[in-house]
Amino acid sequence: MSNVPSFWRDEERVLADKFLRDGYVVIPAESRADLDRIRDLLADVTAAYLKLPRPQDKGAFLDHIHEKVDVRRLNDLRLAVIREMNEEPWTRVSYFNTARRALEVLVGNELAMQLRINLSIQLPDDDSSLLPVHADVWSGDSPYEVVLWVPYVHVYGTKTMYILPRETDGGYQERMGELKLKSAEELYRTIEPDLTWLDIPYGQVLLFTQNVMHGNVVNHEPETRWSTNCRFKSVFSPYHDKKLGEFFEPILVRPATAIGASYRLPSVG
Repeated sequence: MSNVPSFWRDEERVLADKFLRDGYVVIPAESRADLDRIRDLLADVTAAYLKLPRPQDKGAFLDHIHEKVDVRRLNDLRLAVIREMNEEPWTRVSYFNTARRALEVLVGNELAMQLRINLSIQLPDDDSSLLPVHADVWSGDSPYEVVLWVPYVHVYGTKTMYILPRETDGGYQERMGELKLKSAEELYRTIEPDLTWLDIPYGQVLLFTQNVMHGNVVNHEPETRWSTNCRFKSVFSPYHDKKLGEFFEPILVRPATAIGASYRLPSVG
């Protein structure tokens, strides 16, 4: 046994151990006020775009938006809401606040954040919004990134996303060459018995490493799924295709780092 003392607080160790084991954690939003503010913005912008009165029950409005818009207009609506959401100066700060302490435990306290928050809207029985099984690192993302995934309605069953827990995922990825799979569908069928389908009520958020396989299927539930996602990473961890300044922006740099980065040795002679 190591004689080195643990510098983790007990609650931090519990969170870190779960993330290391499963590759994800679901936690209560650390700022319900910020979460509600973003959800209300999504609902109000959507109502304005569709020329509808501002909804009183924001959650019910989002859950049943399929009664107001069809698949043909869905992407135009989604892009309009994304634009309005990202133009608000407070949105990214509020988003970060929903999981600030957890991100500092899991990722670090000098952080870079994705420049734009993404939005997914998945209507019932709509096959145009599918995300087949994948791990983002396979397509150029840094393995040091963590995704903050926030649902604005209760997600469950086929209305949610699935994830392959890290302990199981590692075995499949090690044997990927042996499996000789020819498509994402074949991969999905292979790992399906081991998938976890996340049941997340409104008020909770998901943090996961995009190194593990995840995705979604056609939503066969009677409500619409609304969720956002945004990546975070340590400022000083390695980048891949998505660079600092292009895709990521530093949001927390500590004073000692700023001083050190700006310091130049005096010239001599």
